[in-house]
Amino acid sequence: MTFLHKDLAAGRWFQLSLVEQLANVGMDIERAIQWKRRKDDESSQSAFFRALDLLDLTIADPKHRKRLREILRARELLIDYFVYDNEYGSTDELWQSYFFAFNYAAAIRRGK
Repeated sequence: MTFLHKDLAAGRWFQLSLVEQLANVGMDIERAIQWKRRKDDESSQSAFFRALDLLDLTIADPKHRKRLREILRARELLIDYFVYDNEYGSTDELWQSYFFAFNYAAAIRRGK
């Protein structure tokens, strides 16, 4: 598999905890949402694909085998929301809320 984040795919990503990984995914999802609101589809799509790349790296991380169902489900719903017809009825606010929890937890771990 070819990843956009080659330096992270080389091993650095796998040193992060699940919370840190999903916080990083969430940052790109936030960027995708902000670009979408500004009607910049190209930038939104680019940010979404970066987030998807990071999510795929998270899925490839062997230490998350017990959490794969949730991670894969989030991936499915994100693709439905950003690429397809949003059959599941996701919203910007839902995704911001979901990923905020990981960003908040990562900040607490960093002592911020």
